[in-house]
Amino acid sequence: MLRRSFFFLTVLSFSGLALPARAQQVLTLKEAIQTALQNYATLKAKANYVNASKAYVKQSQREYLPDLNVSFQQDYGTINGQSGPSYGYKGLSVASAGPALESQNWNAAFGALYLTNVNWDFFTFGRAKEKVKVSASVLDRDQNDLEQEKFQQQVRVAGAYLNLLAAQRFAQSEQNNLDRAVALRNVVVTRVKNGLNAGVDSSLSNAEVSNAKISLTRALDYEQEQENVLAQMMGVAPTEFYLDSLFLKRIPSAINDSSSLKPEDHPLLKYYKSRVAVSDEQAKYFHTFNYPTFSMFGVLQTKGSGFDYDYGQTKLNAYSSGYWDGVNPTRGNYLLGVGMVWNITNPLRIHQQVEAQKFTSKALNDEYELIDQRLRDQKILSETKIKNALANYVEAPIQVKSASDGYLQKSVMYKNGLSNIVDVTQALYTLNRAETDRDIAYSNVWQALLLKAAASGDFGLFINEF
Repeated sequence: MLRRSFFFLTVLSFSGLALPARAQQVLTLKEAIQTALQNYATLKAKANYVNASKAYVKQSQREYLPDLNVSFQQDYGTINGQSGPSYGYKGLSVASAGPALESQNWNAAFGALYLTNVNWDFFTFGRAKEKVKVSASVLDRDQNDLEQEKFQQQVRVAGAYLNLLAAQRFAQSEQNNLDRAVALRNVVVTRVKNGLNAGVDSSLSNAEVSNAKISLTRALDYEQEQENVLAQMMGVAPTEFYLDSLFLKRIPSAINDSSSLKPEDHPLLKYYKSRVAVSDEQAKYFHTFNYPTFSMFGVLQTKGSGFDYDYGQTKLNAYSSGYWDGVNPTRGNYLLGVGMVWNITNPLRIHQQVEAQKFTSKALNDEYELIDQRLRDQKILSETKIKNALANYVEAPIQVKSASDGYLQKSVMYKNGLSNIVDVTQALYTLNRAETDRDIAYSNVWQALLLKAAASGDFGLFINEF
């Protein structure tokens, strides 16, 4: 569980710059996040867990109600009685009752029993209230679990969105590199045909074009992988996404802002804290089983019989086989009382159960402290990454400008026979690397801000930029 809880804090340090305008509909970051929150199956499952916990709370609140049973039966049969002990093993004996007669007879009549009883555990030393508190704490835990899952999912989708932007930019950069390699090869082939350069230059330029094609294929493959990841996060079928990349051209306005959220209000910390609360409430609930249960009970019973009160050896005809004569109640009894039940050996068992639950609470609290430490470390790391990303953001354009000028100079010199193919290809490589570094530097600023938002528990630091 700990590993699952930490991974959302790790955000890849790559993203992309603006891509050429496309005619297809652009998927914005907010739209991607909203789609994910609506479609992601894990969120749907945890929302149903919350609904289940709400139902359990209501069920626990109604546990305090008394048991009220109503029953009746209407029978038809004989009532031959016989003196002697018997045992109704597993209910395989009838409950007929009547006088012991000289011989068997088959006089039969209807009989009926109507019964209402109530039993109420009116005092259990707070057991019913503690059960409600346990159910309420479980509901609070499940709600916090849902909220932290939503928070993690927003961070995951934002990270996947930035990673796909990076992949698309890498593919575009490799396409530009291939175009430059092809243009260089055309120049080389022309000069070789005119005898101005050695044939080996043509071979080297062909190798550079092939290398550029391979690099482009790898970049496209990576882009497709990232599209698949984003589709999974959004809960939709994989497709070609056209993303909004204009925001990557600027520095976030909140890059140096601090979150107003208290550290203990981080969604993940609130979830882990609620796990401790559930365990603590369970320990209190178990403790109530040490004490007795006081109950109030009452019974109201009426009976009817087709056999008269004086039915017996001398009056075997004192009965009626009529249905209403048998089921009409003619006798009744009631009973009211108060009772107490206490298993005096329970404390010997419950003590260890409570102790075990207390150790569970300590273990859960240790996990809470570990998460808290990791989040504080991640927050410090995010500040460092922001500082480094801003420094690279300043240097990246300088590197691209210098590399571009160098490549232009070397290519012009080569056309005029003042440079060799090795120098030109080296300049080409330097320019491609500079463009890649620029893409990474620009995107790292946003990745660092996302990491800061994830570590502080305030996703608004990131999403409010859009």
